[in-house]
Amino acid sequence: MRARVALVAVGTLLIGYAVVGALADPDLRPTGVLLFLAGVLAGHDLVWMAVLLAVGALLARWVPERHRPVVRAGVISAATVTVVAVPLVLGVGRPPDDPSVLPLPYGRNLAIVLLLIAGVTLLTCWAADRRRSRRPAPVAPGGPTSPVSPSPPRR
Repeated sequence: MRARVALVAVGTLLIGYAVVGALADPDLRPTGVLLFLAGVLAGHDLVWMAVLLAVGALLARWVPERHRPVVRAGVISAATVTVVAVPLVLGVGRPPDDPSVLPLPYGRNLAIVLLLIAGVTLLTCWAADRRRSRRPAPVAPGGPTSPVSPSPPRR
């Protein structure tokens, strides 16, 4: 609980610092800032959260419960890498007359990183299953050979 309070306090201070800095800027256009913030809010709540909820529902339906945290981390990592890499893959900002700007094969590199994330996720799930299968079965309190007495009937 203390960590949450500290994070909220730090976040509030950072937001206050940004607002004071923006208000001190003589070139501030409040209409443009409000339009940008409305677009970010709509994009986050209407698009990103809808996609996140749909993916979460699919994970809950198709992934065994013991693997969900690992798969969830892999999916979040893959989504983060993809969001960061999409402008590079699409070549946003690449001038046609300068081939030295964005010179790498970003699409191929994104595919390699996504395959690595998927591989690490699968290996982690596989290792957890192996550890789980090697554990000895729990033994009853009376021992493995003690007779089990039936419980009396309930009235």
